[in-house]
Amino acid sequence: MSIDWEGFKFYKQWAKKGDNFEMMIGFLKSECSLDTPKEIFLSMWDDEVTKLMLQKRDINSLSDMERYLYRGFNGSKSKED
Repeated sequence: MSIDWEGFKFYKQWAKKGDNFEMMIGFLKSECSLDTPKEIFLSMWDDEVTKLMLQKRDINSLSDMERYLYRGFNGSKSKED
């Protein structure tokens, strides 16, 4: 899948302001209906600009992308549950 840069520019106008990388992930999830880390990673890896975004964050593999997307989530319940 190629990234729709015109669609992304439009999405950015209405999205909560922030990091372009995070906005791109939000765009791919909401506007392009990409659901899995694999779909997101492969779409970004196939585009020159988003590949540079990935590499800037040391995301060079699907496992790196999964770690990035699920950071802060360890799946364990707190003691209060």
